Amino acid sequence: MATIRINKEFGFEMAHALLGYNGKCSNIHGHSYKLTVTLIGSTIDNLKDPKNGMVMDFGELKNIVNNEIINVFDHALVLNDATPDKENISSMPVFEKVIFLPYQPTCENMLIDFASRISKCLSSGIKLHSLKLRETDNSFAEWFAEDN
Repeated sequence: MATIRINKEFGFEMAHALLGYNGKCSNIHGHSYKLTVTLIGSTIDNLKDPKNGMVMDFGELKNIVNNEIINVFDHALVLNDATPDKENISSMPVFEKVIFLPYQPTCENMLIDFASRISKCLSSGIKLHSLKLRETDNSFAEWFAEDN
């Protein structure tokens, strides 16, 4: 059996602000994020299994990422939990979907979070190999299992 990597790309829109940052990113702003998820495993070798020849059905991967990442973060305002006056922010009608995280919502920190969320949903024998989160066309961060 061969070890194969499968990839699926996802997109979502999200706004954030970096608490205490000394630049423009301290202000609320948004990005069109592109997330690439790479899994690694062996193909199913069982003619009786409808998923014969697959590492994982791409539809299953889509469901996991949609449930754990996209449905949570898409069109949300994401802020550090230490943001002052967060009760007032949450109560403003213009901010219907505000998420306060226990970390600074940088591309790098979100990848650590996303890796944990996705990994816990994978079946035995399938592992998260890497994640790539593109914040803009020319800025991205990557997470690799082998580094962690």
